[in-house]
Amino acid sequence: MVIELSFLKQIAGVAAEQTLPRFRTISLIDNKYQTGFDPVTEADREAEKAIRKLINASFPDHGILGEEFGGENLDHSHVWVIDPIDGTRAFISGIPVWGTLAGLTIDGDAVAGLMAQPFTNELFMCDGDASWYEGPGGIRRLETRKTTELSEATLFTTTPAMFKDEKRAAYDRVEQSVRLARYGTDCYAYAMLAAGFVDLVVETGLHPYDIVALVPIIEKAGGVITTWDGGAAEKAGDIVAAATPELHAKALEWLNR
Repeated sequence: MVIELSFLKQIAGVAAEQTLPRFRTISLIDNKYQTGFDPVTEADREAEKAIRKLINASFPDHGILGEEFGGENLDHSHVWVIDPIDGTRAFISGIPVWGTLAGLTIDGDAVAGLMAQPFTNELFMCDGDASWYEGPGGIRRLETRKTTELSEATLFTTTPAMFKDEKRAAYDRVEQSVRLARYGTDCYAYAMLAAGFVDLVVETGLHPYDIVALVPIIEKAGGVITTWDGGAAEKAGDIVAAATPELHAKALEWLNR
């Protein structure tokens, strides 16, 4: 065990204190970009502050990289990578498929993680040894499906519009090969992969805080997650996550054909 599940639950708790009261309420939304739309809310900022305060108090020798406030002590061996609200567009739209992400890296490797969805009262966690679900229905160990063929797979991506030019062609090859393709849900799609309801997630343009927390949750549930070239998912960018090694290999083949 790398980290106690109880601490991951503490992270989820302090974040929920900031996010839930602001969910499905009218609040100020800022746009991070001069062109395009990348919303950030008061809930994002206050939740990250709360998570940082908890980590600093509990592990003062750990570094932190967060979406809203950047990095501190990133040269330390243990670094937390956090996204207070992954899926801000879903959050401001009142759709409960956003989540709070917190992942622990040791020397760059993601070893423990949390995806918390407080509105549905669900936790998806990895303590370094195993991946766990806690929510309606109780506590259980997470395990991916045993799907090995693309023709039998359920695929998720946030939106096909995220893929440009040759990447769109690569994504389309995979989508045309699967049984069912669905869009949206951001981090929730990866959680459903770990839980055995989704077989494949393909995305592009991700940042470390979008994916690091999800890497150990998927891996310890039996799945495989890498970049499109087979590299470490912690580096972010183009990501493919699959329920089994066989399915992952076939998805990589189609993406890079």
